[in-house]
Amino acid sequence: MSDRNSFLSKIKSETARGRAHRVAINPAATAEAAYVGGGDDLAATLLAEWIAVGGMGKRVSSAADVHAYLSKMITQYHVKRAIRWKHDLLDLVAIDSVLAAANVSVRSWDELAREPSDARWPEAFAADLGITSVDWAVAETGTLALCSRHEQGRVVSLLPPVYLAIVEPSQIVPDLFDLFAKLEDHKQNLPSNIALVTGPSKTGDIELKLTTGVHGPGEVHLLIVE
Repeated sequence: MSDRNSFLSKIKSETARGRAHRVAINPAATAEAAYVGGGDDLAATLLAEWIAVGGMGKRVSSAADVHAYLSKMITQYHVKRAIRWKHDLLDLVAIDSVLAAANVSVRSWDELAREPSDARWPEAFAADLGITSVDWAVAETGTLALCSRHEQGRVVSLLPPVYLAIVEPSQIVPDLFDLFAKLEDHKQNLPSNIALVTGPSKTGDIELKLTTGVHGPGEVHLLIVE
């Protein structure tokens, strides 16, 4: 009992010591002073940063290139089921035609969202591949910003073990500060959830060893369609 009291007493005293160190606001650390930017080629920076944190991907120039990359993924990961966002860019590059040709069952999230939960969730959890576009992508950090909406459920990028994001250059912003400015501009219509995705899921909680793919996809791909 005395060991327990000693342990709790130490926690209490250390917590009190910690409260003495308040966060100081540095007036110089403004968006202007801390701005990094994304360089002259935002797509190149985005892709380089994405790969640096464990993601995969490439820049492509046509729908045919997207089809070739997606076909390779289907074979590599033995994809049988896929879920995807409803999004103009995904329709433009006609990903459904590739999935259908490979006999992959694909469901759009806006369809699944209208189904009863006992039908929706088994399909979502059974998906091998999730495909989305993005609202914005941050070149500086290799980050994808995904706003959750009725037709663009967050589970599409979270549940399947393999994830593919398809982006076009107009969606890329240079710096995280630019993303905050975009969010401020759209604050009247923001959803309740915005996910910032930077590479595959990682955790270091267990024995301080980095583990990938515990809380989300372990294999993440990015296609920038120019």
